[in-house]
Amino acid sequence: MPDQTDADRMKALEERIRKAKDERAPKPREADHHSQAQLAWRMVIELVAGLGIGFGIGYGLDSLLGTKPWLMVLFIFLGLAAGIKTMMRSAQEVQRQQQADEAGEDGDATRGS
Repeated sequence: MPDQTDADRMKALEERIRKAKDERAPKPREADHHSQAQLAWRMVIELVAGLGIGFGIGYGLDSLLGTKPWLMVLFIFLGLAAGIKTMMRSAQEVQRQQQADEAGEDGDATRGS
């Protein structure tokens, strides 16, 4: 008789553990239709910000040193390079995140089988 009660208690405990795991399991992500547009705007803003900062630094230094327009042109190109580098870093970040999401989904599919 004590064995039966222990078995029932174990089954009840296992059921509670399963329910708790199900509650904490990650929910499937819904596709965000705006994520690509947000990514595109983020990259455009990064490029324009690099150009704007380069222009501002170059124009300021040209005004102080009286070398118009040489430093402005130089810093615009440096700002462009910095903006492109930042855009590439953002693209790599998004690519890594997508690969991690795909790997997570593949892992879930193999565990469910």
